[in-house]
Amino acid sequence: MKAILDHVGIAVSDLPASLAFFRDELGLHVEASEEIVSQKVRAHFLSTGTSSLELLEATAPDSPIAKYLDKRGPGIHHVALRVEDLEAALAHLKARGIRLIDDRPRPGAEGSMVAFIHPSAAHGVLVELKQPAPAVPLFTTVGRHTLGSLELLSLSDGFFWLDGGAMFGVVPRPLWEKRLPPDDANRIPLGMRPLIVRDGRTTLLIDAGCGDKMDAKSAQIYKLDRRYHLDHSLAEAGLSADDIDVVLASHLHFDHVGGFTKFGPDGKVVPRFPKAKYVAHRAEWEDATHPHERNRASYLQENFVPLMDAGVMTLVDDEAEIMPGVRFRRSGGHTRHHQVVMIASSGRTAVFTADMYPTSVHAPDAWLMGYDLYPMDTLAFKRAFAREAITGEYLIFFEHDPSMAAGYLREKDVKRSVERVI
Repeated sequence: MKAILDHVGIAVSDLPASLAFFRDELGLHVEASEEIVSQKVRAHFLSTGTSSLELLEATAPDSPIAKYLDKRGPGIHHVALRVEDLEAALAHLKARGIRLIDDRPRPGAEGSMVAFIHPSAAHGVLVELKQPAPAVPLFTTVGRHTLGSLELLSLSDGFFWLDGGAMFGVVPRPLWEKRLPPDDANRIPLGMRPLIVRDGRTTLLIDAGCGDKMDAKSAQIYKLDRRYHLDHSLAEAGLSADDIDVVLASHLHFDHVGGFTKFGPDGKVVPRFPKAKYVAHRAEWEDATHPHERNRASYLQENFVPLMDAGVMTLVDDEAEIMPGVRFRRSGGHTRHHQVVMIASSGRTAVFTADMYPTSVHAPDAWLMGYDLYPMDTLAFKRAFAREAITGEYLIFFEHDPSMAAGYLREKDVKRSVERVI
């Protein structure tokens, strides 16, 4: 369990006088004010940088703050510590015999969940544990779309967090953080969204998230959240691993193909989809099985080499047709042979763009990832593809967007945006 200071709560009996000091004399900015009806208190948050002061004003005589003021007078009421997973933090404390006021999370200010530790367990200090409301909504529900005769199902293998600066390369933080606010470690939330394509005969799965083989240290580094994962998503769609006929890799990075394999009962790595054939690009396979210093951390051999050993991996080349209406198209850029997947039926087109447009926020041509091995190739492809996608009304599937599964690229007055569909 790791906790950091979120705010210090101060009970006040004279709000105007308190604001005159903290705001007017000390120059602290009032970020927000909110009435918490259940606690009969009004909270005023003043920013101090990475944390804040919370001025607590009673709204009724029987408010806990009113009782505190009657007994002790104005002053520091509590210290609030921010945690990533409040339920896990409470379980951790209960297992160690720590006395709690709240043994379950309850709603707090700013959409957060909170729980209090009894002062007797914290050397006389009332400690609030706070799990902030997500700065970015996390969308997990299966998204369904009909494209001509094809059924498209956007799934989820959960979420992970990567460095925001790396995800946006040379784009300055003040621009991207408005769209995807980072956490205290500068990480932004990213989805893992495999896509099902069905035509009544074949069920194709494009990518499969990171799977469940990641070790505890890596899971902590990436802030991996698979409380809802691909098995849940398949079940929600009325499917299981046994229903998948073909599994296709846009490229072979761990967050796209980690779910291609799993640990068997004997601890050996085996194919996750027992009846499926797997397909990857031939030159991408060559790069992935001969990694270098720059890409070794992303090409984890246990995610794909066992598939070749099991005889279920097929390698194909540029423009290969995977099933009727579905073909590879080389974008390059992110990796040398990164592929987008073109999906066409009845004159309509959808595109699974993988890491070419990792999120909808990357819609502008120049918003490229620092992770791209060949960024100028990404830029060249995006320039041409965007014109084609806007004119052709392509439905774009965003594999890593935390809040959106698919949408249409739009452009007005040279400004690029995305119209959400799923």
